[in-house]
Amino acid sequence: MKKIATPLIVIGLAACSPDNPNTIGFFQEAGASIDEGYFGNATMNNTQIMSGEKSYVVNLSRRFAKEVDSTVTFAFDSARLDSTARAALDRQAHWIRQFPEVRFRVYGHTDKVGSQYYNKRLGLRRAQAVVNYLATRGISRGRLEALVSYGETQPLIVTEGRERRNRRTVTEVSGFLKDHPLVLDGKYAQIVYRDYVASAVAPTGLTSAAVTGATEGGGGE
Repeated sequence: MKKIATPLIVIGLAACSPDNPNTIGFFQEAGASIDEGYFGNATMNNTQIMSGEKSYVVNLSRRFAKEVDSTVTFAFDSARLDSTARAALDRQAHWIRQFPEVRFRVYGHTDKVGSQYYNKRLGLRRAQAVVNYLATRGISRGRLEALVSYGETQPLIVTEGRERRNRRTVTEVSGFLKDHPLVLDGKYAQIVYRDYVASAVAPTGLTSAAVTGATEGGGGE
């Protein structure tokens, strides 16, 4: 019996070591936090999935990125919007206005040139420039939920040098203004109906001149 008990004790002590994440709270001082919030995040995630909000946000995010250019880029060490960026943001604003119940986040990024502290602030200024411009196009600032800067930490192109594609902002769908996005109130019903009508309009490929000629001539070759 002793030969069997000894390894069991060793295994039990190993399971209760300070390095075991499942028992780390046992070795902490009194009053230490034993939950970093992950349980709350998981509960929120499950609630959003069960209500349909999570999948709806994901689907809208994909649709937004597919139908408009969600990214704009910047000159080196600049947060100024050039004509190309403004044109892209005009298209973003037009899309955003069609969904008055949706919130958005703007993420700012930089390339690797410069200090991490400076780049984080620069990325934030770029995100702020986008939010300010969208606001001038009739988008409520209350719908532009947050300004988040990743600085230089998430490059599209891995390089230490100057890379315009890394000097960018990305606009994304972040959630809904109301608790339950699937409730068909008046505004949301209008959006559904608008998309339903638009989906039934098929492009003919005919110009107005061709249509006029076919009507007046009554025939063709």
